[in-house]
Amino acid sequence: MKIKWWGHACFKITASDGTAIITDPYPDIGYQPITDQADIVTVSHDHFDHNAVDRVGGEPTVIKTAGTHRVKNVEITGVDSVHDDAGGDKRGSNLIFTFTIDNLKIVHLGDQGIVLTESQIEQIGKVDILMLPVGGTYTIDAEQAYEVVQQLNPKAVLPMHYKTEVLDFDIAGVEEFTKLFPKDKVKSLAEAELTLDMLPTDQVVYLLRYVTE
Repeated sequence: MKIKWWGHACFKITASDGTAIITDPYPDIGYQPITDQADIVTVSHDHFDHNAVDRVGGEPTVIKTAGTHRVKNVEITGVDSVHDDAGGDKRGSNLIFTFTIDNLKIVHLGDQGIVLTESQIEQIGKVDILMLPVGGTYTIDAEQAYEVVQQLNPKAVLPMHYKTEVLDFDIAGVEEFTKLFPKDKVKSLAEAELTLDMLPTDQVVYLLRYVTE
């Protein structure tokens, strides 16, 4: 399995059979334009920086509803959630997506606004790879994100939705999140893509370099 971080909350997940999924595609917000094609696109909520489906090549199946969906050999489940700490009254709803790919469970939290409820934890189930926002302001912040990691206990953690040198959003950088982990559990990569033939034995936070060209 390969995972590429385009930037913000947008990842491309490529299964061993070549099936490609793109999560929460963005418009022109500072990151490189998305040039990949996909078989599936998931949209966690209809805010402009997460729903730019027209930026994705190919003729993907678009999934933006709760419940279980199956496309090719991928099972995808949308779990209802909220974008804020006021039951969605401030910023609306959000979907947590789980993907079962190559016998691994990947979870993308979208713009999760609160730590997980017991019901959400139960619906999500066992997690191998977790993609979660850490920048705060519009989503959970670093400390809340750390709490979510403890709730789900994934082997691989991929932070997203944080401030970078090309993103001019009022959110925090990733350092506020990574400083909560032992230094030897944080692995910074020089590339945007991570290949996971097998999960790490112990939990690792992977910092991918967003696509720059």
